Amino acid sequence: MSQNNKTSVLAGLIGAGIQASRTPALHEREGAAQGLGYLYRLIDLDQLKLDTSHLEELLTAAQRMAYTGLNITFPCKQAIIPLLDDLSPEARGIGAVNTVVLKDGKRVGHNTDCLGFAEGFRRGMDGAARERVVQMGAGGAGAAVAHALLIEGVKQLTIFDVDASRAQDLADNLNQHFPGNRARAGRDLAAAMKEADGMVNTTPMGMAKLPGMPVPAELLRKDLWVAEIVYFPLETELLRTARALGARTLDGGTMAVFQAVKAFELFSGIVPDADRMTAHFNSMNG
Repeated sequence: MSQNNKTSVLAGLIGAGIQASRTPALHEREGAAQGLGYLYRLIDLDQLKLDTSHLEELLTAAQRMAYTGLNITFPCKQAIIPLLDDLSPEARGIGAVNTVVLKDGKRVGHNTDCLGFAEGFRRGMDGAARERVVQMGAGGAGAAVAHALLIEGVKQLTIFDVDASRAQDLADNLNQHFPGNRARAGRDLAAAMKEADGMVNTTPMGMAKLPGMPVPAELLRKDLWVAEIVYFPLETELLRTARALGARTLDGGTMAVFQAVKAFELFSGIVPDADRMTAHFNSMNG
């Protein structure tokens, strides 16, 4: 997409407990580098004392205030879908939205998480074994990551979630989109981890506001690669524990950057400089 005549962007992030987010600075700094007036606001449900039942009000308010678009994060990525006018093919297939473009009175949902994780996985886990992978979490981010993992060649993906029915629903959805019944809901975490080549955490566990690990430390081992989507902090307890064992690890930074790269393009109509945005992100996490 080539540069259009848009000279200003008003964007925001809707989610719970998002005060530490790097996303506003990432967008605003790239906007400045592109010569745009770019304002990115946090719409924090926790601070506003709201929950997902108020999403319709927030979307309506954003449209009235001429927002260009919104990013959507935990716990809103699936709850927002019924409130939208249309979905991109990716968002429809994944069943989760992390970016909403507000244009001509319409709300169109997109998913840039899948692309973001896939790009990070290609860059950080090149050559990693992909026969059997365990995924923790089957929420909105988990749905996008699971799609990315199957696109990237994982042969058998075993999904665990605190809500077993949600893990089953995600596996069923994946098997409708990818041939070969490559996804399944997990029953026995210890057994699945023992057989796995790698594991991915797509739960919020490990965030600054939700410390801890999604799996017991004793299930980690040196020959198991470990990937994370949490990026604040960049080194979660899970990654720190895995690295101490000598395991290959991938932090959530690349996914954070590359989902933002695509969201920036959707909001502004301008293809941003991905290397510059990566450098911006790294400077904030130095």
